[in-house]
Amino acid sequence: MESLIESVLIYGLVGILCILVVFLYLRKQKRGSRAVEDKIEKAKLEGAHEPVSLHPVVDHNSCIGSGACIAACPEKDILGIRNGKATTINASHCIGHGACFHACPTQAITLVIGTEKRGVELPHVNHNFETNVPGIYIAGELGGMGLIKNAVVQGRQAVDNIAKALKKDHNADYDLVVIGAGPAGISASLTAKKHNLKCLTLEQDTLGGTVFTFPRSKIVMTSAMDLPLHGKVKLFETSKTELLDLWKVVLEKNNIDIKENSKVEEIIPENGHFKVVTITGEQFKTKNVLLTIGRRGTPRKLGIPGESMEKVAYRLLEAEEIKGKNVLVVGGGDSAIESALLLAEQNQVTLSYRSEVFNRLKPKNSKKINEAIEENRIEVRFNSKPLAIGKDDVTLYSDKDGQETKIKNDLVYIFAGGELPTQFLEKVGIKITKKFGEAILKH
Repeated sequence: MESLIESVLIYGLVGILCILVVFLYLRKQKRGSRAVEDKIEKAKLEGAHEPVSLHPVVDHNSCIGSGACIAACPEKDILGIRNGKATTINASHCIGHGACFHACPTQAITLVIGTEKRGVELPHVNHNFETNVPGIYIAGELGGMGLIKNAVVQGRQAVDNIAKALKKDHNADYDLVVIGAGPAGISASLTAKKHNLKCLTLEQDTLGGTVFTFPRSKIVMTSAMDLPLHGKVKLFETSKTELLDLWKVVLEKNNIDIKENSKVEEIIPENGHFKVVTITGEQFKTKNVLLTIGRRGTPRKLGIPGESMEKVAYRLLEAEEIKGKNVLVVGGGDSAIESALLLAEQNQVTLSYRSEVFNRLKPKNSKKINEAIEENRIEVRFNSKPLAIGKDDVTLYSDKDGQETKIKNDLVYIFAGGELPTQFLEKVGIKITKKFGEAILKH
């Protein structure tokens, strides 16, 4: 009898302990779910919940709620666990790292471009990165896959495919012309060297492409990448300058020259090869073309009087050299915010944004700009737009009260996005299609 009572007590205590553990686990899960739901509601109010480009989609039938995707994501609050399953929170902040895709132990994540309601225009590209025009390939951001690591991988893979398909008996001057010297273009150029291809790389501006246009002190968030002819590079919080220096060293070591300031105006099919024509009239004959020009294209202009003045710029390179100026920054995206914050360290900065609140900012930028506003380091004029730029002033229009105001001004920086190179692509013959929730990376 005593042993029976003892067994009942032991099993009873174990049962109570198990129930307590389950209770605490469920309570913690419920609290976590409630916190994620609050974040989702906040993201919806701020316009950050809906994705604008590449983003993760979770298969809830496969997800086990391990949280590995959340731990792997270098950004903050892109994903969260709700009711035991991963879900997106600030989907518009996703910049396509792909870390969540690789980290998921049950392969429950797919990287998707666009949504059912909001399409994203992309050029037609097959699994070998070749467009509908045979011999013309696309890699990197232009094809929908942003971020440095992803662009480097695609640049390498595209040239690997070109090398496999290439027949050496052609009569063109080059096996390959790479257009664009950003991450994908640099990777492609190195891979072409590895395959002993006769390759020419053209860049409309300067080595680095879009990366070069970042402010000098901007941190480039990336992860370990395998750079052709160099090996694995582990970069996690690296400045633009450090990254550009690395690329220069690798290119010089492998005797690869980038032809800078060579904007391509036309790609003309001719006798089984292509004639690549630059804006200065130079012509290059090549068997294959790889476009790695990114999606930003040329800066979008406002079309207002005075915009052609020398004091107007569309990118900020050396913020630390600008001191004691009255600066107007136009725009409300991350580039505009980051530039305004850098300029505010040594200048009087006014930020003009056409909307009532900032939308889709990275959490760090949102926090910093709000702090700068509270501390009166930056004057922000919401619901406003420039009407005219003068020699010593700028005229701003307020949508809120319909008033025009002139403010003292020395420099204007415009961050109104970029016009996609759609016209250029269509002129070449490349088809542009709108992707509504199409998988770019899936298991």
